[in-house]
Amino acid sequence: MRLDRERCQGHGRCYVLASGVFESDDDGRGMVIAETVPLVYQESARLGSDNCPEDAITVIDD
Repeated sequence: MRLDRERCQGHGRCYVLASGVFESDDDGRGMVIAETVPLVYQESARLGSDNCPEDAITVIDD
């Protein structure tokens, strides 16, 4: 899981939809909590990624 912080504009959709995977920084931009997403959060990680208007999130399948 990667989040391109330069592309992120801080809409917050990722951390609202997938709080177990993303959180916000002090400026309201998204941050990935862990590079490897636990199985229980994989569906919400994809939801957060799919709803990013800037396509700043890349989900890496193992």
